[in-house]
Amino acid sequence: MRFFCARCCSFGPEMPAVQLLLLACLVWDVGARTAQLRKANDQSGRCQYTFSVASPNESSCPEQSQAMSVIHNLQRDSSTLRRERDQLETQTRELETAYSNLLRDKSVLEEEKKRLRQENENLARRLESSSQEVARLRRGQCPQTRDTARAVPPGSREVSTWNLDTLAFQELKSELTEVPASRILKESPSGYLRSGEGDTGCGELVWVGEPLTLRTAETITGKYGVWMRDPKPTYPYTQETTWRIDTVGTDVRQVFEYDLISQFMQGYPSKVHILPRPLESTGAVVYSGSLYFQGAESRTVIRYELNTETVKAEKEIPGAGYHGQFPYSWGGYTDIDLAVDEAGLWVIYSTDEAKGAIVLSKLNPENLELEQTWETNIRKQSVANAFIICGTLYTVSSYTSADATVNFAYDTGTGISKTLTIPFKNRYKYSSMIDYNPLEKKLFAWDNLNMVTYDIKLSKM
Repeated sequence: MRFFCARCCSFGPEMPAVQLLLLACLVWDVGARTAQLRKANDQSGRCQYTFSVASPNESSCPEQSQAMSVIHNLQRDSSTLRRERDQLETQTRELETAYSNLLRDKSVLEEEKKRLRQENENLARRLESSSQEVARLRRGQCPQTRDTARAVPPGSREVSTWNLDTLAFQELKSELTEVPASRILKESPSGYLRSGEGDTGCGELVWVGEPLTLRTAETITGKYGVWMRDPKPTYPYTQETTWRIDTVGTDVRQVFEYDLISQFMQGYPSKVHILPRPLESTGAVVYSGSLYFQGAESRTVIRYELNTETVKAEKEIPGAGYHGQFPYSWGGYTDIDLAVDEAGLWVIYSTDEAKGAIVLSKLNPENLELEQTWETNIRKQSVANAFIICGTLYTVSSYTSADATVNFAYDTGTGISKTLTIPFKNRYKYSSMIDYNPLEKKLFAWDNLNMVTYDIKLSKM
């Protein structure tokens, strides 16, 4: 038994004196040589026994102020520990919230992965079906008989003995042709390419297929936009390289580049170009390694070389309306619309002089000089969009109707326009861009966040 400072203890008469003596002896026995026992009455007259033992270690008892200081220190330490505990609890809640968010994001990504896998499977089935259809059509061609067999010059195709006047044969022949039109078109005196004799791959548009969806934009900035592939690719780009621009906003400068079609379909760009000045609307095209676009709030067309990321040429289109003067019917500042066909680079616009009718100019792709211009009798704001195939301008009647039509054609070779009723489906009911790719013989379109393609069929001119 140890005592660390002198203690005085009082006991009432209920504790016998003998027991107190034994206790005092015990204390004395363990080494406290200064223990004292005293007997006296308290203020009420009750008998009390008191004994005290000196501490063997402490020379004096702590003062009250020291004790209070210790108490304050303990209270401060307790407060600090309480704050640390509260902080740990807050951090725990934040970590739990972050973990919950991660689980939710993981679930969203898994759903997106499932959707992409389903789209890929659907696309694979469509491609397989298309391949089977092409194989079936090839098997269905009439075999050559012994009576009609004859020598064919090397590098040439034999003329079929089928009835060439039937539209069905002309469509089939156009769909299966493997000869690029650019290799067999001849330069005409008027400065644009005209068809030579024989099968050129060019013709009049007679059919537009169902839209095939390849990609859907992730945010509202892709409500409308433009996407394209180069029909005349230059190194380091290929026929697969794809570009995409989301055009919702006031300072549109980002151009997403995808090396492979699979990257484009999955939404993983290999590069992002930042244009030196913002572009306007959905009229941009890529041709021979350069991006051609209209500068924002101007009638200036700009040639931006993608590989070197430099501006190579700028040109104002004389008198062209811009920033809402002569747009297509859907608006969107679509006053100046660039296009590409077998002949090269074109610009579609209108002027005050033309009183809102579509004006069409052939551009030099190097310096953007106007080579030749045609004025049509088609009012630009009465049509939803336009594209050019084999030197002929085609317009679409509506950007929202599921039962729209390709409703006008203007032939730059003859200067004659005519009405058409070729069905054209706006599947997502907001087509803001329609362009022709002469290499793939398809229409590319942007329909309400969705990037789609249309197969087409041409007949002989």
